[in-house]
Amino acid sequence: MLFPLSLLPFCLRLQLVSLLLIGIAAWGIGFGLISSLRVVGVVIAVGIFLFLIALVGLIGAVKHHQVLLFFYMIILLLVFIVQFSVSCACLALNEEQQGQLLEVGWNNTASARDDIQRNLNCCGFRSVNANDTCLASCKTSGHSCSPCAPIIGKYAGEVLSFVGGIGLFFSFTEILGVWLTYRYRNQKDPRANPSAFL
Repeated sequence: MLFPLSLLPFCLRLQLVSLLLIGIAAWGIGFGLISSLRVVGVVIAVGIFLFLIALVGLIGAVKHHQVLLFFYMIILLLVFIVQFSVSCACLALNEEQQGQLLEVGWNNTASARDDIQRNLNCCGFRSVNANDTCLASCKTSGHSCSPCAPIIGKYAGEVLSFVGGIGLFFSFTEILGVWLTYRYRNQKDPRANPSAFL
């Protein structure tokens, strides 16, 4: 009965990460840091998805349910592939690529742009345009505002390295969880009737 106990930390870690995602999204909305409902909705949906996957793994490990463990193993493997790929991409981006990615994101979203300008006290991406609407306090008070690209770029490299490293670490723990699930799934259930053929 060693393997169900060794699977529990992986399922519980996944549940903790999912609850953390949901909590951070709610915190961001509660404090007014994020006003984009699309971003919050995606974060909460990912959190609920991970929570359900962890629940499937927990039930499968405790009940020694072959089908649940199989689906848990397959979905965890897919999560590993996506997380590993995104982590490697975060670590591989250079400053020029980060700038291009930030500019595309800046041009494609209006609500996040307003949040960034208000929270970082800057206007525009590469240059300040007097005709654009800006919610920064520097614009409303009449002071000169600095563009947002240098301010965002200063933090982007650090954030991408941090997120990439954490994602890479957790992706390797997920592949360990897939391996343990595979090993445990192929064991015979100790509570089963020993005289039964299958």
